[in-house]
Amino acid sequence: MSEFSLKFGAGDVDIIESERVFKGYFSVRKLTLKHRQFAGGWSAAFTRELFERGDAVAVLPWNPVTDELIMIEQFRVGALRGEDSPWMLELVAGVVEPGETDLAVVHREAAEEAACVMDCVKPITSFYPSAGACSEQIRLFIGRVVSAGVGQVHGLDTEMEDIMVHAISRADAIALLDSNRINNGFTLIALQWLARFGDALREEWLA
Repeated sequence: MSEFSLKFGAGDVDIIESERVFKGYFSVRKLTLKHRQFAGGWSAAFTRELFERGDAVAVLPWNPVTDELIMIEQFRVGALRGEDSPWMLELVAGVVEPGETDLAVVHREAAEEAACVMDCVKPITSFYPSAGACSEQIRLFIGRVVSAGVGQVHGLDTEMEDIMVHAISRADAIALLDSNRINNGFTLIALQWLARFGDALREEWLA
């Protein structure tokens, strides 16, 4: 076990002022702050805009019997970039609303986006996808699939969702990863985790 630890923590930041400057589908907060420095003392006060979209959870549904993953394909406005396709192959994911547990969101989103039922869910990791400008934390899970709406289109009309459900073998998903055809962060991380730990988890789930 590595004994490395970070030098500073949350108590080493002084937030002088916090102001919400935009509120829409997402929000932006303007912070004035200072923090401790590695050379000693404190930084001068400075200002940063912080994009706030809430925390999210994502789950990789996996059938260990067939060794297939349930993945979804949908349009993403942030990927409108030149000739790149703005449709992405992804995990099931959703924002955690106030008062909700991560597991409740995992199961709700799996049902809404993929007609997917899972009987066991395990955490993978949590991470900040863009901590230089965004407060969002994503918490990743893997779930054991009971059933799913493969080949069907799902999602909520009220959220303008148009989601195609795919079943992809673990080997094919890792091949897509290795050939640089998975281009969103939480799916990359989940598939890398599966490539490293999938054999042991499959043995556990099939026992």
